[in-house]
Amino acid sequence: MTRGFTLLELIIVIIIVTILATLGFMQYAAVIEKSRGAEARSTIGILRSQLIGKSYESGYGKISAESLGIVAGSIPPTCASTNYFSYTIDPNCSVESCTFTATRCTIRGKEPQGADANTLQLIHDNASGTDTWLSTAGY
Repeated sequence: MTRGFTLLELIIVIIIVTILATLGFMQYAAVIEKSRGAEARSTIGILRSQLIGKSYESGYGKISAESLGIVAGSIPPTCASTNYFSYTIDPNCSVESCTFTATRCTIRGKEPQGADANTLQLIHDNASGTDTWLSTAGY
């Protein structure tokens, strides 16, 4: 009588280990992608601070993307090789209410590219003093 495992037992163990490894990798990839959302949250937070500064500086009125620094330089309106996201603000943005949007780059952004153009939004309402975050990918 020899001791050891049968071929069937070894195949079952290999299948189970493969399934567990796949699930682990998928969770790891999701956590890494979520961490890239920190760039978007940070940048949108800077834009929100600039919006509040503009409200103190010039009173209430319409705000443009350029006045908040969304230009090809530091905060790109389109995908650039230095960022994971591109940034836009609502064209009707005012110091009273504004929506900031970060869209995950799927081409021409910082490597690795996103599989989908998921978004992260901040809706800032200065009148009520509330911020609402919305996300299509759990950022």
